[in-house]
Amino acid sequence: MVPILLERHRIAAFCQAYPDVEVEIAASADLVDIAAEGFDAGIRLGQFIEADMIAVRLTPSHPLTVVGSPDYLRRQRRPELIDDLRRHACLRMRRSNGSIAPWSFVNGNEAVEVVVSGPFIANDVPTMIGAAVEGLGLAQVPDPIAAGAVKAGKLVRVLEPFAPTAPGVFLYYPNRAQMMPKLRAFIDHVKSRSRATRSVRTKTS
Repeated sequence: MVPILLERHRIAAFCQAYPDVEVEIAASADLVDIAAEGFDAGIRLGQFIEADMIAVRLTPSHPLTVVGSPDYLRRQRRPELIDDLRRHACLRMRRSNGSIAPWSFVNGNEAVEVVVSGPFIANDVPTMIGAAVEGLGLAQVPDPIAAGAVKAGKLVRVLEPFAPTAPGVFLYYPNRAQMMPKLRAFIDHVKSRSRATRSVRTKTS
């Protein structure tokens, strides 16, 4: 569901540019088979896209960051090392297959997965962020999703030297010989908006 939130402005711009095309969005945390469910395309984090799909990058790669509220970090000593998470309440994500996702880190050149524990489990990132803001514990989430709460002072980043990099968000669709004109229009629209966004970022950086 998070990628849809990230790309709402692009979808709105497409609806305005192509008022005759009917757009239907189904937001879900499950890893849906878009072809089997009758959808033309999907928006998803890059690490969850099947190898036989065609993918169009929408956002740059980004860190997976660990965040906690200032109130929580006043009550618990700020973690400085990955091993410090053993004494922290960690908010966990339940995957669509029912398993609990471990937290991912990099330690030097080594990728590390850590099984954390804590009092709260959710299956979507906005709920995780809300729980972290309320001081229930630490959460590991995509940095762009947490950035607003961090800027507002509601969350604080921790363990930044160990943050891994996630591939970013992609539009993806099946590799078909024939493509419907409405899907081609949507893909071209998303590509042009992505190029414009990168150009603005370059000029203002």
